[in-house]
Amino acid sequence: MTAPDVLIAGAGPAGLAAACALREAGVGRVLVAEREPEPGGVPRHTDHLGFGLRDLHRFSSGPRYAAAWAARAGRLGVELRTATTVLARDLPAADPHGPPAVELVGPDGVETVAAGALLLATGCRERPRAARLVPGDRPPGVLTTGTLQQLVHVLRQPVGRRAVVVGAEHVSYSALLTLAHAGATTVALVTEQPRHQTFAAFHAAARLRWRVPVLTATRVAQVLGRHRVEAVELTDLRSGVTWRLPCDTVVFTGDWIPDHELARTLGLAIDPATRGPLVDQRLRTSVPGVFAAGNLLHGAETADLAAQEGRHAAAAIRDHLATGAWPTAAVAVRCLPPLHWVTPGGIAPGAGPPPGGRFTLRTAEFRDHARLVAHQGARLLWSRRYRRLVPTRAIHARAAWAAGIDPGGPQVTFRVADR
Repeated sequence: MTAPDVLIAGAGPAGLAAACALREAGVGRVLVAEREPEPGGVPRHTDHLGFGLRDLHRFSSGPRYAAAWAARAGRLGVELRTATTVLARDLPAADPHGPPAVELVGPDGVETVAAGALLLATGCRERPRAARLVPGDRPPGVLTTGTLQQLVHVLRQPVGRRAVVVGAEHVSYSALLTLAHAGATTVALVTEQPRHQTFAAFHAAARLRWRVPVLTATRVAQVLGRHRVEAVELTDLRSGVTWRLPCDTVVFTGDWIPDHELARTLGLAIDPATRGPLVDQRLRTSVPGVFAAGNLLHGAETADLAAQEGRHAAAAIRDHLATGAWPTAAVAVRCLPPLHWVTPGGIAPGAGPPPGGRFTLRTAEFRDHARLVAHQGARLLWSRRYRRLVPTRAIHARAAWAAGIDPGGPQVTFRVADR
């Protein structure tokens, strides 16, 4: 049984940033296990600009960004194991105040590892067609953005000529770029929302450069085709009118779910809204010695924000290794509709601010000129007005007030205040 100081599951931006920060802080052996053949996470096959400004302080493509973090980890002496999966097998912990032991399954076989601390940075994924309950035929040519990008940028495979992109958020426009790179024409972006959810500049650029229509308040009712996708059947949610749109490729984008299987098998408390592990502001989970960071907690923020969370987790891990301390209770943080979720989901008294000094929320509905408030019981803790709340886009709430909550009081609740 080997004993690294810290074991990190996942070599994406959060995992690699945490590993580098731990080594920079003098932590001895840091082992990172990654199930993909190369480190770097999703940016490795997201071959367009937009990465690195807030963490590496330079503007680069996804593959260059991923390679930069992997190279930094190598220089700092982080032990990287690729093509390796972390499994929870109900093994005893070497330290009763530390995390449970896990198994690493890779090219060299199976190895039991009992680390001083365990960080889960397994990221998130898009829900595929089956999980979205879209009926119809089952022909080739139905993809998610992640599969599309791997086919185009890693495997250099063709993906079709006429594509429909399901979604109209940031990642949907990333899929549009990838399709254009592969020589495919995107005939429409389809969203059930009343308008697109990306930045106005992204939307305008897509309309001007590729003249792609965005079909709002529209649902993909069926996928049609036998040997290849032939068309999608669309339904206008306002009128009920149904029609067919010919295409040979359908790309389902967004609708994120955390890669939470390891978290669940470890017995961590799960936030029912985010479907990731419940954490406090130091990214500590419900199991002593186990931390979580990045898009496992919130699908899906940008890579540089995930990296910043990894560094935040590294500071908490370092303190845990030094003291063994773990909070016995935290005040729950919840939200009310139309707010969809908030993270971190707990405030441990005296534990300092959350990553970036703020809470992250999402809304399920568009709201203009909305005022958000946070209450603990009848006590108003925080209030701020936002010009617009947009589904799938992060809402950030500064957290300086969290230091003044009543540790024995009721939960903290975020809500949209009545006008």
